[in-house]
Amino acid sequence: MRLLKLVPDNTNFPFMRFRLPAMALSILVILGAMVLVGTRGLNYGVDFAGGLMMEVRVAEPVRVDEMRAVVNSAGAGSGTIQNFGDDRTVAIRLPLPPGDEAAVQRVVTRIQGIISDRYKGAEFRRVETVSGKVSGELVETGALAVLLAMLGIAIYIWFRFEWQFGVGALFSLAHDVAITMGFFSLTQLDFDLNIVAAVLTIVGYSLNDTIVVYDRVRENLRKYRKMGIIELLDLSLNETLPRTIVTSLTMIIALATLVVLGGEVMFGFAVAMLLGIIVGTYSSIFVAASILIWLKVKPDTFVPATTVGEKPVMTNERLPGKR
Repeated sequence: MRLLKLVPDNTNFPFMRFRLPAMALSILVILGAMVLVGTRGLNYGVDFAGGLMMEVRVAEPVRVDEMRAVVNSAGAGSGTIQNFGDDRTVAIRLPLPPGDEAAVQRVVTRIQGIISDRYKGAEFRRVETVSGKVSGELVETGALAVLLAMLGIAIYIWFRFEWQFGVGALFSLAHDVAITMGFFSLTQLDFDLNIVAAVLTIVGYSLNDTIVVYDRVRENLRKYRKMGIIELLDLSLNETLPRTIVTSLTMIIALATLVVLGGEVMFGFAVAMLLGIIVGTYSSIFVAASILIWLKVKPDTFVPATTVGEKPVMTNERLPGKR
């Protein structure tokens, strides 16, 4: 019985031939993401924005402007109301009332009573409150977690390989995070702690994929000291391509299922992860590898031309039995 192979053994796709348009596209998308985040900002969830958030489901389709009028009649301040998943579910976000927990509970009870009077059988699925101080601390710690993770990864790769690889990995991770942030700014999906967890997971996945490629590149740098760097990178990418395709495809299938069937609670996390896996796979191939060319990495950059007691491999041919 023959095993299924998604990528043939003799695959020799010239990835580096497309490095210039791929890098130009990546830079344009990163700049666009930065402009989006700077102008539109992110739609912070209650975790980061602070305030009172209620998820309400009613028996019939609800008009947002009508629900807004009902909520405003409670005198709890101007809030944000939007459909949440379908036309019978709405998310209500209000500023926290001054006072202690008892004051907050009174506002929640008053709003629930007014909505229940107007919409018979209304179901209050979720009520969350986060103070402004706590939300500010969450923003700072969330951003710090992402930055420290990326910095720690770059330092690890620097010591594990060489500094050129660390720079390439750091740029690749920044590329993935920037595009994810730009996507959430464009779509205005809620950006909360779940999304921060997704971003950190994306960083870890992209790093894993990049290290697999870099490890094969370093191995081939020792084998083929006369081979041009472009040909060597293409060889390394094609050798790791089956692993990359199988791993990414498995993740994409699982995450696409979560996007479709996971419900609203999992939707933002699943979408962020799905986008991150696709972008991370792309960056491992076209961004992380391409940067090594611009940083002047060559087959003889790290390994001496002669090694005492060991005859170096000086060939452009692949070794028999090796992929």
